[in-house]
Amino acid sequence: MAVGVGLGYALPHIADALDSVKVFGVSAPIAVGLLVMMYPPLAKVHYDELGRLRQARRMLTTSLVLNWAIGPVLMFALAWLAFPEPEMAPFRNGLILVGLARCIAMVLVWNLLAKGDCEYCAVLVALNSVFQIAMYSVLAYLFITVLTPVVSPGSEAIVVDITMWDIARNVLVFLGIPFALGVASYYALGRMKGREWYDGTFAPRISPLALLGLLFTIVVMFALQGEKIVSNPLDVVRVAVPLVTYFLLMFFMSFGISHRLGFSYSQSATQSFTAASNNFELAIAVAVATFGIASTEAFTTVIGPLMEVPVLIALVNVSLWIGRRYYGPDGRPVRGVRPSEET
Repeated sequence: MAVGVGLGYALPHIADALDSVKVFGVSAPIAVGLLVMMYPPLAKVHYDELGRLRQARRMLTTSLVLNWAIGPVLMFALAWLAFPEPEMAPFRNGLILVGLARCIAMVLVWNLLAKGDCEYCAVLVALNSVFQIAMYSVLAYLFITVLTPVVSPGSEAIVVDITMWDIARNVLVFLGIPFALGVASYYALGRMKGREWYDGTFAPRISPLALLGLLFTIVVMFALQGEKIVSNPLDVVRVAVPLVTYFLLMFFMSFGISHRLGFSYSQSATQSFTAASNNFELAIAVAVATFGIASTEAFTTVIGPLMEVPVLIALVNVSLWIGRRYYGPDGRPVRGVRPSEET
């Protein structure tokens, strides 16, 4: 993050160079970083075991409620609390766009680092992708165009110009490509070399790619916005407050609900990171397409990953601590009696 911001501020023209080539509205270097980052987690999924999750209706229902009912409403409320003034509507709209974009990329890395359930994470990512295609434009219209005049009579209703195909294309590129490569790797190499070699040799070898892709993406992402971030520090801080509040509330709320419902640690971690993460590339693309690349809405969506990256990395460590403190050796939640430090 520091390297990216420093490059963007010291070399303002680097942003134009990095953003000169786009893949479906996203900077090509960011697109490459995302694809590299997402491949290892998706290659580690045991796709022949996904059938065991067909009966996990309670877990899937809980995830849908957290992601598509509680999450958007919470961000809508925080956006209005942070920016109630009419002249601050652009900041508010940017935050709402971030809250509606459920994560399908970085959550795979957070889940991997926190020792979550890879198979369950793949299912949730696929589920959120489908709902994202069907619901994003509808909810954006509802929260920004319909509810804004209701909450604040006299406020201007803004139409968010984004189609289902625009979102579907984004999902198909940034999820579909690494997903197809992951499935092909699992079945082709697994059959050629055996599952033991695949899990014990190949998977560990490609694991560093996830972190390298993440670091590369972060550097490029912040280099693109380094000058704006340094030039508008007070705006960054004001936008950061509702964002950080949102990430923390969604994470701990999800973990509490999952623990209460008896989900295992790996399932609870996956549930929590999925609910607390956001699809920043989609939110940025929508803000740029609707309001323009120089808009306050686009600037606000860029602050999303600026806050999400350090907060979610910190929450990985919090998640691992929760696993040691509130879950037993078998991964099941412990109530009343907590496991010992040795456990």
